[in-house]
Amino acid sequence: MPARASSPARTRRTGQPRYRAASASPGWPRPLLLGPQRHRWRDPGCYGGRPGGQQVPSRQQDEKTEGERGHGDGCYINTAGVGLMRPGIHVGPRRAQAGDAILVSGTIGDHGMAIMSVREGLEFESQIRSDCASLNGMIAEVLEAAGTAVHTMRDPTRGGLASTLNEIAQASGVGVEIDEPSLPVRTEVQSACELLGLDPVYVANEGKAVFFVAPEAAEQVLAVLRAHPLGREAARIGRVTAKHPRMLVARTAMGANRVIPTQIGEQLPRIC
Repeated sequence: MPARASSPARTRRTGQPRYRAASASPGWPRPLLLGPQRHRWRDPGCYGGRPGGQQVPSRQQDEKTEGERGHGDGCYINTAGVGLMRPGIHVGPRRAQAGDAILVSGTIGDHGMAIMSVREGLEFESQIRSDCASLNGMIAEVLEAAGTAVHTMRDPTRGGLASTLNEIAQASGVGVEIDEPSLPVRTEVQSACELLGLDPVYVANEGKAVFFVAPEAAEQVLAVLRAHPLGREAARIGRVTAKHPRMLVARTAMGANRVIPTQIGEQLPRIC
């Protein structure tokens, strides 16, 4: 198992952590390195390489992990991001307001089911691919276009969309309503969920974002998302209401309502 960030395992020889994290922003003069040493990282043998081998490539300039050879079954990566919020922009989980429109930047459940289909040996006509992606560019465009009309943003990772919406409803003291037929779910992801007895709203995502925006800005934000390569399948999935505070309610295709609670435990083994 990879070392946890809160309690790094250390090598026998040097006592140094086996992981280090770093992040870089294009607007900063140099990367911020988090760790006991500052040097260019090398692939220490992950996936059959040799110590001191090829540098791990990264589109986002993130430095990658250096591990002790023979531990784990691959290359484990731990990164940390540092940034500045734009002046005048106030986004947070407690800022959702009654009337806000709820948008998601694309299909849900892709990452979780991509992992689970491999683990369970499931095969489909089209391969389920993880949605891992860096969303900083897309989010920057949304903030540029809508500014203060964006009240809340979250990534629906562990626990999926349902857990994220429940957390925001709890933090803001509002009710959240979603329309189940509006949820963007790929056919193969829905099929895999049915085979495994899972609900897509609880399945993890790694390259999606949820936005709570003022209703008058919803169509503008949706247009910006759909114009971006990572948001082409963005959808408006619900609204914020003063009714049933701190609860997530879904309206089904049959016109009925069902409460979607926060799960106790996880329906999937931890994958993110």
